[in-house]
Amino acid sequence: MIKKEKLNHIVETIFIEEEELFQDKDLFLVVSNISADNRITVLIDSMEGVKVKDCGTLSKLIENKFDREKEDFELIVSSAGLDKPFQVIKQYYKNIGRTIKVLTTEGKRVKGKLISVSESKIELEKEQKKKENIINTLKFSDIKEAKVVITF
Repeated sequence: MIKKEKLNHIVETIFIEEEELFQDKDLFLVVSNISADNRITVLIDSMEGVKVKDCGTLSKLIENKFDREKEDFELIVSSAGLDKPFQVIKQYYKNIGRTIKVLTTEGKRVKGKLISVSESKIELEKEQKKKENIINTLKFSDIKEAKVVITF
C-alpha cells in the first residue's frame, strides 16, 4: 500500500524539481488521501487558480514516480474547489478580500470579508448598515470549517 507521507513528499518534490512546468503558478498541495483500495486523491491550489492542464501534468508526473507492477492504484488530481472547506493556511491568504463563512468549534457561524491572516488567526470584517463595521478575530484553533461564500 502507498503511504500518504511518501505521496505528499513526491508532490512537494515535483513542485520544486519541475519548476519550469509550473512556472509562476505557485501551486501548493492542499490535501491528499489514499483509500484502502489505493484510490489516490490529490487536491492542489494556487494563488492564481488551477488549470486542467496543471492537474494533467501533475498527474502524469506523480504516476511516473510509482511502479504499476508493484502498486495498483487509481489517481485523481484536482483543484481544491471553491465549495470545499479550507484545508491549509495558504487558502486563507489566497482568499483575502473575499467573503467567507466560518463555523467555529463551538458551533457559531460567522460570515464576513477576510481582511487579514496570520500564523495563528484571521480577521473578518462584518458590514453594518448604519454603524461601523465589526471586526471578528478568530484563532485557527477555534475554527472548525471555513469556506468562500460563492456569489453570482
